[in-house]
Amino acid sequence: MKITSVEAFVIDVPQPHVAFPYQSRYIATSATGALLIRLETASGIVGWGETPQILSFYGQDPLTADVVESIRPKLIGQDAGAIEALYADWDLGGPRIQSAVEMAMWDVLGKACGQPLYRLLGGPYRKQIELAACMGIQPYGKAGEIARGYADAGFTTMKTKAGRSPEEDLEMVRGIRDAVGDRLKLRIDPNTGYGPDVCEQLAKDLERYDLEYFEQPMPDENLADSARIRKLTSTPLALNESVTTMARVREILDQDAADFLLPDTYQCGGLWAVKLITDTAASAGVPCIFHCAHDFGLKTAAMLHMAASSPNMPLANDSTYFALESDILVEPHRITNGRMSVPEAPGLGVEVDASLVRKYLVSSSTDV
Repeated sequence: MKITSVEAFVIDVPQPHVAFPYQSRYIATSATGALLIRLETASGIVGWGETPQILSFYGQDPLTADVVESIRPKLIGQDAGAIEALYADWDLGGPRIQSAVEMAMWDVLGKACGQPLYRLLGGPYRKQIELAACMGIQPYGKAGEIARGYADAGFTTMKTKAGRSPEEDLEMVRGIRDAVGDRLKLRIDPNTGYGPDVCEQLAKDLERYDLEYFEQPMPDENLADSARIRKLTSTPLALNESVTTMARVREILDQDAADFLLPDTYQCGGLWAVKLITDTAASAGVPCIFHCAHDFGLKTAAMLHMAASSPNMPLANDSTYFALESDILVEPHRITNGRMSVPEAPGLGVEVDASLVRKYLVSSSTDV
């Protein structure tokens, strides 16, 4: 399975859903972009991977198709099934780019084996994957309106952005609870927006609203504060931005700093890292949720396979897939009553539609 071709494509797709613009504490967006990596082997097997293109609010530059010039010499001639070697020896410029290459390698490996990816990651545990419908920061009335729409569509879980002010967050949560009561499990994500004192008080103020969890309210280094505040409130705390390397995950678990972890491929370096984190967290009794970065169908497929094969992913996994104007797959994933089925075809189990990639193309390293 020697790699003979490496290509990159950057796409950008509108998200016209009623929940958009998607307002975080950083920016409001009505579109999402991704870097797609296409690998081909000597035997003609093609694998695709996906990673977020823009993370400027985290201080990371937007990715362009030019990244292929630096990674192609490191990949040509390598074994597309050498997942461990990728982590150990292939310096591809950080976890974000690595995660797209690694996903494409898993896609190749599954196709070479004639098996859907979940079978290579541990085998079937669940076939239907529950989704948490995500929403940006909204005022009281609009938050309630969107929540009713999600509940009526069959979703059981909702996640909102937060973090601009505690008063705004509480008003938004109150609007959701007033609109739908306990029909939706509720999570809010301030994206590191608060210091320890504000976080502690807000966690206590949120107790009356029975959140499923309060996600990453403080900067990623505040593990000791997270551990301390967990003991002072009944509002569960989850960590996402803090979940990067295995060393950091060990710190979180050793300090008992989180009720839940939200790993993601682009933060951790790939699917294998997410699997290791999920299994390690299971040993400490800490459930995991697959984080979403406004994903297209490739990364959504990766999430489905991971959740399907991981007993320690029992909760709804974040999604904004329903908000895309279009995916770039021949057959997009279907959401039925807030759930998706796990693909059964080999590899990621999905097929990229070249005409849709061309339609939404921003830049590429070659023709598609």
